[in-house]
Amino acid sequence: MKRTDLAKNVGLKINSKIKKSAPELTGKEAPAIDRREQRKLDQALGLIPFAVKLNSDLVKQIQALAQARQTGLNEIVAELLKKGLDAKTGN
Repeated sequence: MKRTDLAKNVGLKINSKIKKSAPELTGKEAPAIDRREQRKLDQALGLIPFAVKLNSDLVKQIQALAQARQTGLNEIVAELLKKGLDAKTGN
């Protein structure tokens, strides 16, 4: 093995250790739980994924509202949908 190959391998090992052990140094935070666990928790709460395509201006308004109330997008969208459906059905 060449000397340059050895140096390259050492560098790769160092980079992988940094990424694994110190996510704050790379600018990425380690997730508290993985996606599979989160999916199971959501299913236990009766939540299902519901993808929609919205106008970017509408999304910005929803994000601003969520930030103003310091809550998540899911909660805001659910609240707005409930209000809209209640108003439509007269409840």
